[in-house]
Amino acid sequence: MKRWKQATAATLALLGTWWAWAVWNAPLDSVQGVIQKILYVHPPLAFAAYAGFIGTALAGALFLARGEERLDRFAAASAEVGVVFCTLMLVTGPIWAKGTWGKWWTWDPRLTVTLLLYLTYVAYLLLRGFTEGSERAARFAAVYGILGAALIPLNYYAIELFGSRALHPDNLQRGSLGEGMGLPFLLGVLATLAAFAFLLVRRFELGELRALRAERLAHAALREDA
Repeated sequence: MKRWKQATAATLALLGTWWAWAVWNAPLDSVQGVIQKILYVHPPLAFAAYAGFIGTALAGALFLARGEERLDRFAAASAEVGVVFCTLMLVTGPIWAKGTWGKWWTWDPRLTVTLLLYLTYVAYLLLRGFTEGSERAARFAAVYGILGAALIPLNYYAIELFGSRALHPDNLQRGSLGEGMGLPFLLGVLATLAAFAFLLVRRFELGELRALRAERLAHAALREDA
């Protein structure tokens, strides 16, 4: 675990510094101006949120197959970190919307699905919080996490699915960014994924320490009863 902590910290420091330099030197958009630079923050946050929720689904599926409690703890940790990034995405989105659309919020299809995705995983965390320690609840949470991941492709392809009813611009494709904008965007994605990994390793370690402490307390209680 120590090596993972050091590796993720070093990667985040390197990519974060490079990303900040690239964003600072990125050209200004001729239409939106400086607010367009949220492009290098807002969409990358979505990828980190997706990573968290996909991690929850994969770890939950493995938990159902193997029954290992560490996998269940990893699923919970991944969901918590995913919710952090989804929250930041929901905060930065309205800032960008106000500067470009003139309003903080509109029930655009992608915004609506993003809010639904966020609430789905907040409910997942609440479920785990109220039923902590129950194997049955852990299995139910695993199934819930797998089903919740179905909202990720819906969120990503909402623009294509709803067509003209969507205010969001089309998903980025090769060549769709202006000159000098591709590098800071790529670095934004890599830096937020590095931040996700950095937080996930630490949150998982905390879960492991809590489990170890609970096990030791249980053993101590058994010795006292004996």
